[in-house]
Amino acid sequence: MSRTIPRSHIIYTIAIIGFIFTLQVVIPMYSNSSFLGIFADEQTIGFIYMSGAALSILAFLFAPTMIRRLGNYTTAMILICIQIAVFYGLIASTSPVTLTSLFIIQTAVTALISLCLDIFLEVYTDGSSIGAVRGLYTATLNASWVIAPLIGSMLISGNSNFRNTYVAALAMLFPLLYLVYKNFPRFKDPNYYHLSPWQLVKHISSNISWTKLLLANLILQIFYSWMVVYSPIYLNKTIGFNWEQIGIILVVMLLPFPLIQYQLGKLADTKYGEKEIMAIGFAILGISTIFLSFVTVKSVLVWSVLLFITRIGAAAAEIMMETYFFKTVSIRDSAVLGTFRITRPLSYFIAPIIMMVGLLFTSNQNMFAVIGIVSLLGIWPALMIKDTR
Repeated sequence: MSRTIPRSHIIYTIAIIGFIFTLQVVIPMYSNSSFLGIFADEQTIGFIYMSGAALSILAFLFAPTMIRRLGNYTTAMILICIQIAVFYGLIASTSPVTLTSLFIIQTAVTALISLCLDIFLEVYTDGSSIGAVRGLYTATLNASWVIAPLIGSMLISGNSNFRNTYVAALAMLFPLLYLVYKNFPRFKDPNYYHLSPWQLVKHISSNISWTKLLLANLILQIFYSWMVVYSPIYLNKTIGFNWEQIGIILVVMLLPFPLIQYQLGKLADTKYGEKEIMAIGFAILGISTIFLSFVTVKSVLVWSVLLFITRIGAAAAEIMMETYFFKTVSIRDSAVLGTFRITRPLSYFIAPIIMMVGLLFTSNQNMFAVIGIVSLLGIWPALMIKDTR
């Protein structure tokens, strides 16, 4: 794609691509653990997620070399094709071993495709509007997060038709492949920095705000991963909601992301620094999650409102981290970008450990308090970051 094409056109195109990509990720996401639960217990499910996280982390370590050699466009095309094959296998296979292996592979491939989209967006983002662009992009992706769980719950249509969500995810991959093929065949890669793992650690450590930001992002991702894996099971098995009700709850819960992130991103560009909003977001997130431990009523309205409040905090913290990071990182720093994104698979490794250890001392219900306390820890690194304004 030539840079003579209006930059705004490219950004909107990437946002559409991100929207479709997120649909194929999220439609099966909240039912993945229940699907795995057909042939695995909760502890085994935790180990499966940890294995996917470990493979994702390994993939992120090799991603900069692959992108540097093949180019971001070619890498993205190859990964999408692999994802198509993996989802076909998830639909067609009946072997627990095969299904588990494919699930682990798709976890890593999803993470790498997301990295490629980040690089596309970063190259075409003007330095003076990073907050607004990241806010637009993140809000677009999160609009997909809002509707995808409802689609997924409707496709399940009961308690066992989980493969329908993989069929829908597979269908999303073909327009995704076409849009990347159509818009980026002449994409010009920046001259990516080549850093050894030790050099990368030194490079990141040289910026104290990056290390604090990575810690804050890890804490937020632990909250997300725990909620994705365990909260649907809790709402279904413990509270007693069916999947249609869970779909409604998830839609309401995720509304803060498209509703407030774009506006907060613009505020970070023009009026306020990032760290105060980030810290307030963690405070709202942690306190409201702790409160969930005291809720046992089977009410779609009550759970929707309370989970909505938790995501107000998460949305604020997330967009401030995205805005801050992309204001301070160079487009040539694919390795640093990969390190920032590695917090998500790392969180899928940590969250099951927290769950397993926590259940030795308390109940499923009280695990909301545990995760809420973990979330409150994000206030400290948020306040230690040096604002860009």
